[in-house]
Order: sequence, then C-alpha cells, then structure tokens
Amino acid sequence: MATSGPGLARGAIGLREVLFQSVTSMAPAGAVALSIAAGATYAGGALPLAVLLALIACLLVATSIGQLAKHLPSAGSIYTYPAEAIHPALGFLVGWGYALVEALLGPITMVLFGYLIGSVANSEWGWPFTATWVIFMIVGAFLVAALNYRGIQVSARAGTLLGLFEILVFVALAIWLIAKAGSRNTFDVFTLHYATIKGYKGFSGIAAGSIYTILAFIGFEASAPLAEEAKDPKRTIQIAVVASCLVIGLFYVFTTYAGDVFTGPDKFVSFGSLGGGSPWIQLGRDAWGLGWVVAFLAILNSTFANGNAGTLATTRTWYAMARIGLLPSPLARLHPQWNSPSTGVIVQLVLTLVVGLPVGIHFGPTTTFVFFATILTSIMIA
Repeated sequence: MATSGPGLARGAIGLREVLFQSVTSMAPAGAVALSIAAGATYAGGALPLAVLLALIACLLVATSIGQLAKHLPSAGSIYTYPAEAIHPALGFLVGWGYALVEALLGPITMVLFGYLIGSVANSEWGWPFTATWVIFMIVGAFLVAALNYRGIQVSARAGTLLGLFEILVFVALAIWLIAKAGSRNTFDVFTLHYATIKGYKGFSGIAAGSIYTILAFIGFEASAPLAEEAKDPKRTIQIAVVASCLVIGLFYVFTTYAGDVFTGPDKFVSFGSLGGGSPWIQLGRDAWGLGWVVAFLAILNSTFANGNAGTLATTRTWYAMARIGLLPSPLARLHPQWNSPSTGVIVQLVLTLVVGLPVGIHFGPTTTFVFFATILTSIMIA
C-alpha cells in the first residue's frame, strides 16, 4: 500500500514496474533498430559477438550498481553512492554530471520520436517532413509530461505496457527472420570469421562495434532513482538493475543474430543504411509485408517509453538533489495529491522544447539526435 504525505509515494510500485523502468530506459527496440545497427559498419557480420562482449562488460557494471542500490536505496542514486562511499565533493560532481545527462534525455527522445514519424510519413504519404516531426515532437513531449505529472503509478505502469509491446514485437520478428534464413543460420557470427571490414579487421572491429552496443545498454541503472517509491527497495532495485541488463542484453544478442543471418553476414556491413529510418523497418517489410507498420510502431513506442522513463529518473534525481540544496528548492516540490515532483516535470518539459526544438529545426533532427547522444554517451562513459 502506497503511503502519501510529505515525500515521494513510498511503496507505490512493485518489482514489475521497477524492472520495466530500467527496461524502457534502455529502449530495447529503438536500440536494436538504431544504435546497435550502426555498429555493423565496424564489426560487419561479427556484430553479434560485439553485442555479447558488451553484455558481459555491462553486467559487471550492473552488478556493482545493484549492490550499491541494495545498501543505499535513495532517489539520489548515482550521486548518493560516491557521496556516501567516497566523499561528498565527489558525489556533488557526479550528481551534477548525471543531472545534466538526465536533462538531455527529454530532447534526445522527443526529437527522435518526431523524426521517426516525420520520415516515415514523408516517404509513405508525402507529408511535409519538418512540420510533421515538429508537431509530433511537441505532442510526444506533452504526453510524457502528463504521464509523469499524474504520479509514479500511472507513468510506471504505462512504461510496463509499452515495454512489453516492443519486446514481444521484436522477438516475434526475430524468430520469423531466423526461420526464413534457413541454411544461412551459423554460429560463425560469434567468432572473428566475419570481422573483415577494412581498417577494422579482427578484434578492432569487434571493439568498435561494441561501442554502439554499450550506448544501447545505458539505462539499466534508471530504476535506482525510484528507490523511495518501490516496495522493498533494497531487493527490487538490485534485481531490476541486474535482471534488466541481462535479459535485454540477451534480447540484443538474439535480435542482432536474427538480422545478421537473414541479411547475410557477408553483406551485413551495409545493414545500417537499409530501410526508411531504420534497417529493421526494411526487415519488417521483407518478413511481414504490410506488417512492417507493427515493427515501426514498436520502434516508435520504444522511443516514447524511453522518454517517459527518462523523465521519471530525471525528476527523482533533481528532487533528491534539491531537497539537500544542490539544486534550486522548487525542484523538491511535490504534487499534493499524486506526490509527483510536479515542478521538475514542468521544468523537464520546458527544457525539452526550448532545447530540442530550435536546435532540431536549425541543424535537422538527425544531426541533433547524434549530437545530443554523443554528449550523453561521453558523460556516461566518463
């Protein structure tokens, strides 16, 4: 039973919602369709091996974060751990860096959300690209804000349903592709046999390809800021962080393998350039005909769910930092009925539109997405 009053809504969500907070923060369908697919340029047909190595590396990090979350369950999460374990000054620096990263998730996800709709609507039905992506970016940003403003139960449960949809669609499509690949199925894609890209031959190609996969893993830690709203947080947060990394990592390996063997490992280097908006839209056409629309909706759904999960993590981190004076005190204000960090939700909405729209219109949504994603990845890796 959730408790209301001063502070966040304690005990409002269980393991399922906490787990899908991490899952949707990783944006599994979007990651497979966009960032991981780009890794084929370097790893070629050996990309599944690069994904597998990235999974092992990220699991080590997830295990460490899970242990920290077990002993220090706090909405402050990433900044609380170094502040308590090492020194408050370090926690201050990490907190500001993480707060900056989280703030960028709004523009990144909503620019991508608008771009996906704009590009497909333009190529399929001739809709004006710029007007379409701008309108849908604004609509998506307001919908995310509305879900988060309404409270943790509404937004977290919406994330659960959205996450289930994208995973089920891509698993079904991957099974279909593997079946249609027939005799082309091979475990050689998990060796260096197909790592033959000029300039990236052998393990250097695997290492380069894994960078794009590591970007796809960012988000498994996003359940940690929900510690003060989760039931039995010392248990649920630890399980969610580790389990999401493992399960979605295996999902990445499975779907990447499916796309690889269906396309052909020797031709996989050009995989990232296929299709309209994503090579997986083209795979959806090849496998399901008009059913490609379902694959597109799963990718679009993944982007929206990522924005929802990002706002959840962002506003909780800001709330925890504001209540101890590291950020302006209004960010610690909670809605009197729903116990949501309502001021933080509004600030995130404003930042998403004020930052994402002008930059996206001036440079284009694709360049804007790559720019923001590069900054986010650099800060997270550092």
